[in-house]
Amino acid sequence: MASSSVPSWVALALLLLVALAATANGDELSPGYYEKTCPNVQRVVRSVMASSVTAQPRMAPAVLRLFFHDCFINGCDASVLLDATPFSPSEKDVETNASLTGYAVIDDIKSVLEHECPATVSCADVIALASRDAVALLGGPTWSVPLGRKDSRFAADPESTKNGLPSPHDDLGELIRMFSRLNLDARDMTALSGAHTVGMASCDTYRDRVYGTDRDEEIDPYFAQTTQQTCQGPSGKAPFDVQTPMRFDNAYYKNLIARRGLLSSDQTLYGGGGLQDNLVEMYSADSEAFARDFAKAMVKMGNVPPPQGMPMEVRLKCSMANNY
Repeated sequence: MASSSVPSWVALALLLLVALAATANGDELSPGYYEKTCPNVQRVVRSVMASSVTAQPRMAPAVLRLFFHDCFINGCDASVLLDATPFSPSEKDVETNASLTGYAVIDDIKSVLEHECPATVSCADVIALASRDAVALLGGPTWSVPLGRKDSRFAADPESTKNGLPSPHDDLGELIRMFSRLNLDARDMTALSGAHTVGMASCDTYRDRVYGTDRDEEIDPYFAQTTQQTCQGPSGKAPFDVQTPMRFDNAYYKNLIARRGLLSSDQTLYGGGGLQDNLVEMYSADSEAFARDFAKAMVKMGNVPPPQGMPMEVRLKCSMANNY
């Protein structure tokens, strides 16, 4: 009589499939999610981030930007990291994502984690932790990151990606609408916009504002003149904050009050009066209030789930879905 036992390699493969594949993020997120399965996860992320930012400081704002662009499209599912395949486009190739960088840093972190805790830590959690550490490495706040996200097997289609991200030309009403889709209110939106206190933008995102062809909003004349010069410069870029471009502080809000917001979507946060102006003025005067609200809003944004029914897994390599 033939044995009915299942070969060990088949059992192992089935266990791996169950561990890696799921539908949507079914588990509640928790800071202690990897306490037993990968207790050193936060140390690994922090160590690789510190080395990467020391070597290339611009990687800190780059990784922070990755987190925003990931969560805005189908929730925080690491879909922004997927390369294109013959069967699926990549969010990386959409024009609004063309200037994203920092992928190699995430890959480096994932590589170390796969050595220490194979098939355990999702790429989505790596981005969430790395963005928190990016802010801290730039002198900003730190916070406890809820963990337990899964990675989507598919990227969003190009049209959804294009329409799901805020534009540098958006007015206040449109920004509020875009953020509200993620259950983020005007206060969250104003705090999260403070991420533009670090990093740089390409001339094509601010040309209309500094040359006066966007809207008739006010702009400091000297700021407009000097920023125009960056469009003719070798990099074609300008820092969001000229004074402390790589320090995570509240200078962003001081710039808005001085009419020196780089993007139209930055400056639209101030000047209309009411509670919105009050928020900008509070963050400008109270850096601790900004840091506190920014951290809360980052956790809130990081909790945005993928769509119900989305096939999910823990990717072994962040740029491609697993092969089963």
